[in-house]
Amino acid sequence: MKIADLKRKLLTIIRPKKSITRDITAKNFYGKDDSEIPGYTPDHIIFCDGLVKIYKSKDTEVVALQGLELEIKKGEMMAIIGNSGSGKSTLMNLLGGLDRPSAGILIVDGKNLLRMRKNEILEYKKKKVGFVWQNNARNLIPYLPALHNVELPMLLAGKKNARKKATELLEIMGLKDRMHNRLSQLSGGEQQRVAIAIAMANDPVILLADEPTGAVDTATAEIIYNIFRKLNKEFAVTIIIVTHDRAVAKNVDRVVTIVDGRTGSEYIRKKSYKEQIQELDRMSGVEESETHEEMIVVDRQGRLKIPEEYLELANIPNNSKVRLKMQDDKILIYGKDENEEDV
Repeated sequence: MKIADLKRKLLTIIRPKKSITRDITAKNFYGKDDSEIPGYTPDHIIFCDGLVKIYKSKDTEVVALQGLELEIKKGEMMAIIGNSGSGKSTLMNLLGGLDRPSAGILIVDGKNLLRMRKNEILEYKKKKVGFVWQNNARNLIPYLPALHNVELPMLLAGKKNARKKATELLEIMGLKDRMHNRLSQLSGGEQQRVAIAIAMANDPVILLADEPTGAVDTATAEIIYNIFRKLNKEFAVTIIIVTHDRAVAKNVDRVVTIVDGRTGSEYIRKKSYKEQIQELDRMSGVEESETHEEMIVVDRQGRLKIPEEYLELANIPNNSKVRLKMQDDKILIYGKDENEEDV
């Protein structure tokens, strides 16, 4: 046997078959296809399970997300709130394809972002997701008029009728008479509305808004939320507002809190938005507790986070042991030094 023939035979034995490689990479960490993930349905636009993000440097390691779970249905307009360092900005970067998870499952619009190649991630960011930043300079080109700013993403994507679509979007933003103005001639609120139009230019299925009203006054913030509701209704785009401001609850049907890299609780609107907006028209300063009901999230491992104020009232210190007792259809929690008769 010739040496060349022997080499070919050895390479054939050593190399794995392509079909075997595809079968392995087609499985998630459950050992199943994405469609078989527990809890996941085609109605989910976003599905996170056991999502972990770790930032590493030479000497330190920071766990920004610690097994986060989150489910968002198609067409929702909801908010994610959390204090500084809670992990909400990290989550937004992962949802937008700006960063990669360290572990877990992240499915957006039926695609698992952990398995996407670089070119697929780029296409995802161009076609599936729109961004609205608190610092709108990240979206806007200052020396171009508003109309050209909105038109540019569509021209880069090779879309036809870009001028017509840009004009329609700016009209929806209430900027029909301002679309030929340069950014220096627009107010901060008008610039933010231009940024929203840019985010909608390529017909995204998800709109991610990072503190979209953080740099505007209350009246302008209300205009921006009204625009979000209109876009959500007319374009069926899923809108996710990431903020630290709990007052956002008045403008959305569902609020998810993030605490220490995990989902903590949810606030779900008690009434339909139509009924609630009628009440808001008659009064101001409505507390979120009056409009929304707080629901504590029990994750897939059966864990829940008890609010600190509840622990204080029950005189149960952090990192302590407690007893659980079933009573009818309720679960009672009490400290290890309490007697069951006292509960």
